[in-house]
Amino acid sequence: MHVSNSESLKKGPLEGITVLDFSRVLAGPYCTMVLADLGARVIKVEKFGTGDDTRAFGPFVDGESAYFLCFNRGKESIVLDIKSPRDRDLLEQLLDEVDVLVENFRPGVMDRLGYGADRLAKTHPHLVYASISGFGHTGPFSDLPGYDMVVQAMGGVMSLTGWPDGPPARVGTSFGDLGAALFATIGIIASLYRRTQNAQGTRVDIGMLDCQAALMETALARFDVEGVVPTRTGDSHPSLAPFESFAAKDGRFIIAAGNDTLFMLMADALGRPKLALDPLFVSNDLRCRNRPSLLDAIEAITKTQPMDYWIERLNEAGVPCSPINTIDKLFDHPQLKARNMIIKVKGEGERTIRTAGSPIRIGGYPENDVTSAALAPGLNQHRESILRKLVTGRAGYSTASVEEEPVAGSDLSDPMLSAAE
Repeated sequence: MHVSNSESLKKGPLEGITVLDFSRVLAGPYCTMVLADLGARVIKVEKFGTGDDTRAFGPFVDGESAYFLCFNRGKESIVLDIKSPRDRDLLEQLLDEVDVLVENFRPGVMDRLGYGADRLAKTHPHLVYASISGFGHTGPFSDLPGYDMVVQAMGGVMSLTGWPDGPPARVGTSFGDLGAALFATIGIIASLYRRTQNAQGTRVDIGMLDCQAALMETALARFDVEGVVPTRTGDSHPSLAPFESFAAKDGRFIIAAGNDTLFMLMADALGRPKLALDPLFVSNDLRCRNRPSLLDAIEAITKTQPMDYWIERLNEAGVPCSPINTIDKLFDHPQLKARNMIIKVKGEGERTIRTAGSPIRIGGYPENDVTSAALAPGLNQHRESILRKLVTGRAGYSTASVEEEPVAGSDLSDPMLSAAE
């Protein structure tokens, strides 16, 4: 038998904050997962029958989606039928109790359901209302669907990813969704802080395309200054050298000597101190201009020994470097293990899966618990407990109404109301 997620979750700085989570797939659930990791109570509202779309995404463990388990740990699940007067009344009561609402429908969907930001600002002025969509709630593209791949392409990051002689490439993780999730989290926490000063909630409007533009580092400024369109540079940094991979005797590894001092230390560690005095390489600007010659000079040295040999020498000299790890190497990485970053998650089955925990360390609060599994909810698992907390002392409810399931045909399961992701 499951222990309630809200009871099993370790407390954090957001203890006492309750989040009503209307989101699905990745950007919204990742945002609310971070809030749950920080101690908030997250009540996940799911559609009748199938729940969050990702419950059907593989791979599966004991019949449950590992994808869903990863991003919905520590939450409670309830299915609501917005067409049912009883469930609408329940939702109104929840809105009285919660501090934050997160949704990632296309703009206009929550308004049609009767729970748009403008209406709730009048009826529930305490509420922080966060929306994540492809393009935000203003502008000519606001009504368009915005999947991660679309905003990666439109926001320019694909044009910068890959090798110069190859086609544009998608970033290896859902960079568009995850960036939007983190900006939404920042906006929510800033709004909660502001509420402590004026007792008023506010609207947080996050567009995935906006977030992609904000994460372009200096690409926009470089074009504005140089008039040259930035493009793919493989694994090298466009403004720093050496800052890329190099061939050793048994594979490739990274050297990131991002300033002149590090370049001199690197030359010493490689056993070629005169390399730092070469007129072609005496400044970062010259090293970038003469990158092909620089790479040839360094690889003529690094190819003579295996990776571990060079990594040990470079680490001793204080030069940033690394092997290029595959994902399997992360589970036993000594630094990640020391930081309790690999946690276990389980759903209604007995088997656990391993995934990354919260990277946020705040003094006075516990780190990730790696001794027991964090729980992800079964579909509608917490309906009864949520109802009982709300209906105590209220007229018009009975034990039977607590145990009833929502009916099919809920607005939340209407395919026309697809998520923004």
